[in-house]
Amino acid sequence: MTTDEVHGRDHVAVAGLQVDRTLFEFAEQEALVGTGVSPESLWDGLAALVAEFGPRNAELLAERSRLQAQLDAWHDANPGPIADPASYRAFLEEIGYLLPDGEPFTIDTADVDPEIADIAGPQLVVPVTNARYALNAVNARWGSLYDAYYGTDALGSPPPAGPYDPARGAEVIRAATSFLDDVVPLAGVSHGAVTAYRVVDGSLVADGDGGPVPLAEPPLFTGHLGAAGSPDSVFLRHHGLLIELVVDRSHHVGADHPAGVADVRLESALTAIIDCEDSVATVDGEDKAAAYRNWLGLMRGDLTASFTKGSTVVDRSIEPDRTIVGADGSPVSVRSRALLLVRNVGHLMSTQAVLDADGDEIPEGLLDALFTTLCALHDLRRDGGPRNSPAGSVYVVKPKMHGPAEVAFTNDVFTRVETILGLPADTVKLGLMDEERRTTVNLPECIRAARSRVAFINTGFLDRTGDEIHTSMHAGPVVPKAAMTQQRWIAAYEDWNVDVGLRCGLPGRAQIGKGMWAAPDLMHDMLATKGGHPAAGANCAWVPSPTAATLHATHYHRVDVLARHAELRAGGPRATVDDILDVPLLPADAVTALTAEQIADEVANNAQGILGYVVRWIDQGVGCSKVPDIHDVGLMEDRATCRISSQHIANWLRHGVVTPQQVDETFRRMAEVVDGQNAGDDAYTPMAPAFDGPAFLAARHLVFDGAEQPSGYTEPILHHWRLVKKANDHA
Repeated sequence: MTTDEVHGRDHVAVAGLQVDRTLFEFAEQEALVGTGVSPESLWDGLAALVAEFGPRNAELLAERSRLQAQLDAWHDANPGPIADPASYRAFLEEIGYLLPDGEPFTIDTADVDPEIADIAGPQLVVPVTNARYALNAVNARWGSLYDAYYGTDALGSPPPAGPYDPARGAEVIRAATSFLDDVVPLAGVSHGAVTAYRVVDGSLVADGDGGPVPLAEPPLFTGHLGAAGSPDSVFLRHHGLLIELVVDRSHHVGADHPAGVADVRLESALTAIIDCEDSVATVDGEDKAAAYRNWLGLMRGDLTASFTKGSTVVDRSIEPDRTIVGADGSPVSVRSRALLLVRNVGHLMSTQAVLDADGDEIPEGLLDALFTTLCALHDLRRDGGPRNSPAGSVYVVKPKMHGPAEVAFTNDVFTRVETILGLPADTVKLGLMDEERRTTVNLPECIRAARSRVAFINTGFLDRTGDEIHTSMHAGPVVPKAAMTQQRWIAAYEDWNVDVGLRCGLPGRAQIGKGMWAAPDLMHDMLATKGGHPAAGANCAWVPSPTAATLHATHYHRVDVLARHAELRAGGPRATVDDILDVPLLPADAVTALTAEQIADEVANNAQGILGYVVRWIDQGVGCSKVPDIHDVGLMEDRATCRISSQHIANWLRHGVVTPQQVDETFRRMAEVVDGQNAGDDAYTPMAPAFDGPAFLAARHLVFDGAEQPSGYTEPILHHWRLVKKANDHA
C-alpha cells in the first residue's frame, strides 16, 4: 500500500481505493480489533461494494432528476393549484412517480428487541459526534419525573431561580401523585394519602390512615429493591413501561412526603437514534472517523465523556443494568440503557474520505453501511455484560429515500455488507424514514422492498415539508411556513403512515413513529400537544432531550397504543393518496392579499433561522443545536429545518413574491441579529459587517441556488462551505 496527498489529506492506497489515513488507522487499529474480520476482508469488501453499488446509486439519483424535470415541465404547463386532480395523478402514474400497489402482505422481520416490537415509548435523536449527548441518550432510559416537572415549564410556569423551593417541590409532588393516581391507582385511596409502601407475599401494600390497601390492579407490581417491609424502591409496570417509586426519608424531598417518596422515576427513552446524518457536520475522513469512533464506543459499551459542570469535572459512562427482587421473589434484570439505532446518511452525498479506482469520491451511504455495521459487531459478538441488542440485531435508520427502488437498493447493500462481515442474513434491520413525497405515496411498496428488515417507519414532517415545496417548486408560491401544518396534505400524510404501517403488520415487529418536538424549552406546550402521537397510533415519537423523554413517557401511560391500533384497524383507512397529493399553494387572490409586512416577516423569519443554524454548522462544525429564533425562542435546528426555510424563500423568489434585493437586504439585517444572539460565544465569528465569510455565503447560496439543489437538499452547499472553512483554518 502507498500514501498520497488527496484533497489536502493524507490517503492510503488499499484494494484499489484511496482511504483517508485517519479513517484507515481507525479501522485497522480500533474498529476491526476483536471482530474476527481481517483488514483484507474489509477493504476488499468495500472495494467490491463500491464497484457494484456505486453505479446503481448514480442511476437512482439520475432517476430522481428525471422525475423532477418532468414535474417541473408539467407545472410550467399547468401553473397554479391543481385544477384536475385526476389528470395530475394520471401524469404521475405515467412517468413512474406513482406506482401501483401489489398484493397485500405483512412484514416478516425476525429477532427484534421488545423496545422495537412490543413496547411503546419516546425516542431520542442525538448527534453521534457529541459523546456527552450520546451518553445522555443511552442513559435516558430512566428519568426523574420530579426533576422534569420542577426544572421545566411543564406545570405551566418556568422553574424558579436559586436554591430548592419547597413550594415548587410541593406542587411537583402533587402533580406526580395525580399522575400515579391516574395510571397506577390504589384501591380507593390516593398515593398522596400513603404513609408507607410494603411488599407482602409478592404484592404491594400501601399503608395509610384507613389501613392497608392494594393496587387497584395488583399485577402491575413488578418488584422492589431493599427490604420487603421497607423497600428502597418499588417498581410498577403499566402499558409495558416501568415506574419506580424511590423511597428515601433522609432526602430533602422524601422528608416532606408522607411515604418518603423522594422521586418518581419513569422508563423514558426506550430507544435512541445515534445520528450520523442530519444533526452532524461530517465532511471528510477525519470527521467520519470521529463519528464512527463514538458509535464504536457505544457498541463496545466503553464510551466515556468528561465535562465541566460549574467547577466540577463530571465523568460520564453507560449506566449498568440493575437487578431487583421480582414479585415472585426471583431476581429480575432491569435495563438501564436505551436500545440504540444508528442513522446512516442518504443516497445523495459522496465523501472524500474514500476515493474509488478512478479517484472519484465514493457514495457516503455505502461507507456508512459497512462501517456502522462493522462497529456493531462488537455488540453482536460480546461474550459478557449488557448488550445493545440481546436479540442479536443491528438497527440502521435510512433517511431520504425516494420510492421502492431506492429501498430495494438499500436492502441489497446490507445483504452485501452482511456477507462481507460474516453475518446471518437480515441481521441488519432497517428504519425507513417516510420523509420524501415519492416514498409517502408509494409507502406500501417501499415497505415490501425490505419486508424482512423493516423495524421502523417514521414520519419526518420537517424534511417531508422541504421535499413538498421542492417537488412542486414550479407550480406556484406555497403557503406561509406557519400555515403548512394546517394543509390537507400533511394531516393525510401523518394518518397514511400509520394506516399503512398497520396494514403491513408492523405492530409486534416494528415501530410506527412520529417526528420531533422542536422547542426543547416549551415543555408545557409539548405535554399539551404531543399526546396526539400515541393517540394517532404511533408507538414511538421523537423528543429533543432526556427531560422531554420523561415528560413524553407520561403520554404512553395515558394512551394504550396497542388498544389504539385495534381501534384504528376497525375504523378503516383515514387518508388517501389523493389527499396527500394536494399541493399546498397560495391561491392567486391570497398572494395579492399578502401585505408587505407579512412578506417581510416571513422572509426575515426564514433567513434568521437559516443564518443561526448555518453559522454554527460552517464555522464550528455543529450539526444540530438549539438556535434562538427571531423572537429569541430556542428551537432545535438541523438540516431538515434549514431545508424548509431555504426552499420556502427560493419558492417565493421564483414566483416573484419577494425580490432578490429584498432577500439580500434581509440576510444582511438578520446576520446582525444572529451576531447579537451569539455575542456571548467566544468561538463565534461575526458575519457582519463584511458579509463575506463562508457561513454567510453558504446561507445565501442555500436560497439563491435552492431551486436547483437536488430535491432541495442543503448538504451539497453546506459540505462545500464547511470544507472551505476547514481549509482556511489549516492554511
